[in-house]
Amino acid sequence: MLRPTLALMRRALRNAFRRPQFLAPLVVFPSLFLAVNTGGLQATTGLPGFPEVNSFLDFQLASAICQSTMLGGVSAGIAMALDIEAGFFDRLVVSPIPRTAVVLGRVGAAGVLGALQAVWFLAIGFIFGAEMAAGVGGVLVVIALGVISALAFGSFGVLIALRAKNASTVQGIFPLVIVGLFLSSAFFPADLLSSPADVIAEYNPISYLAEGLREPIAFGWDAQVIVEGFVAGIALAGIGTSLAISALRGRLRAAR
Repeated sequence: MLRPTLALMRRALRNAFRRPQFLAPLVVFPSLFLAVNTGGLQATTGLPGFPEVNSFLDFQLASAICQSTMLGGVSAGIAMALDIEAGFFDRLVVSPIPRTAVVLGRVGAAGVLGALQAVWFLAIGFIFGAEMAAGVGGVLVVIALGVISALAFGSFGVLIALRAKNASTVQGIFPLVIVGLFLSSAFFPADLLSSPADVIAEYNPISYLAEGLREPIAFGWDAQVIVEGFVAGIALAGIGTSLAISALRGRLRAAR
């Protein structure tokens, strides 16, 4: 299992770096969004009920990482769908490798990219004056949560690709990705959201991921918030990967 999974991870990463049209949006769009939000909404930190932070940039870095890893999930799904359309998927499933390696390799590659995405936004933040309230240990926590977020969203991207079977359908989930992100506490505290968005944000697992990422950057070490972020991410990754493997097996049964 390990060797084919690592081989497929390497292939997915190699293809991602060879296709800037897939890789660039993962950092360019969230970076621009971060710049616009930070430049135009700095005054919102003075709203009643807004938690005390060093700057709005500190608060927004978590949302940028979430947004980037979510787009990474879409990109992983598109790449899987393109493999299906090109026939590479069919060659894989008839080769003598464990079938689950097809899913695990693609999801694992998304996780590796998640670490790079987290490092990218931390670097941008530090360049423009962000502070890490939790110190060096907080950097490691943010990177780890970035990996878990990418694994979670990547698994659902692969799941959708295996169900949809074409790249255009996977691309169509982009608006839903943005809606899911806005209906969380990624951009603003849930207490400052209007109903029903505040209720949805309270139960949205993306909120727990975003708050887990934000805690070491903007506030420090609240173990409960950080652990909840890890639990939410691991649960999403486990559910998404399990469903993707199930979808793969269903696709193979249907092809017999």
